[in-house]
Amino acid sequence: MAFHVNAQQNIQFTQYIFNSMSVNPGYTGYKEEWFGQLGLRSQWVGLEGAPRTGLLSIDGVVDPVNKRHGLGMQVTADRLGPQSAASAYANYAFRLRLNEEDTQRLSFGIGAGVTQYSLEGALLDPIDGGDQLVPAGKISNWVPDVRFGVYYYNPKWYAGVSVMDLLSGDQSNNIFRWDNTTTDNIRRKRHLYFIGGALFNLNRGLDFRPSLLVKEDFRGPTSLDVNAMFIFGKRFWLGAGWRTGVTVFKREYGRVSGHSLSGRNSFSAVTQIYVTDALRIGYSYDHIVSRLSSVQNGSHEVTLGITFGRQQPRLLSPRFF
Repeated sequence: MAFHVNAQQNIQFTQYIFNSMSVNPGYTGYKEEWFGQLGLRSQWVGLEGAPRTGLLSIDGVVDPVNKRHGLGMQVTADRLGPQSAASAYANYAFRLRLNEEDTQRLSFGIGAGVTQYSLEGALLDPIDGGDQLVPAGKISNWVPDVRFGVYYYNPKWYAGVSVMDLLSGDQSNNIFRWDNTTTDNIRRKRHLYFIGGALFNLNRGLDFRPSLLVKEDFRGPTSLDVNAMFIFGKRFWLGAGWRTGVTVFKREYGRVSGHSLSGRNSFSAVTQIYVTDALRIGYSYDHIVSRLSSVQNGSHEVTLGITFGRQQPRLLSPRFF
């Protein structure tokens, strides 16, 4: 009998739209100032063992004059029932200037880090109480990861593509083992991300910022996030989002127990306010539309962002992406 473990995959944050470094290392240094962010997400509130996620990140440029080199760091902690994961990544981005006015850049980013996956055997309730394959206590394993991303922006729109878990693949099932006796292996899957968005000035003091995120793991349905934000006076953001799963190709895990995994929808309300030029606070609420909605009370997410060492009142090209 083999005991396979499907390790937790990449974390999910609705407010990636305010800081995309978590999905693309090419974004590192985009704000051209040192920016720190704290994020806390409580998913499916009221459901026992539901996901709880925390994120802490900082990034900026190390050469304030040319702004060619971005550095960043990100630490995350995630728990889902008896499973947990803690990770730390360091990012570097080379930011290529494309025009004389310095309003367009093409950035190439790479990130490297490790994740510690853990399983609390004491929290499991096996059918067979004497099953020797279920660990009696906590077991853990460290898994390395490399990620790469390309990010382009100008004052009107942006686009980026990135690949996470580059060290995973067909051989990862044999490389990343919990141990040699109790469990067989950790299964990690490569992830492909595409992000894009635009900024439209509707009138004086009002802008519209739509955005899109596509997440592909090559196993289950493709995840699609669509967001629309209105920006009032450059300080107050208010909008909504829609997340769904779509079937692009025939997939290995397209159905579970006879039910399709595509078309699972959730809607979100998102807001952000700049309390000062250097301090921003964000909040979002997600409501899932499925049979799961009757046993949980939605998902809450709070973020806090701080800009460090600001010497100018604002940039020549304000950062809305």
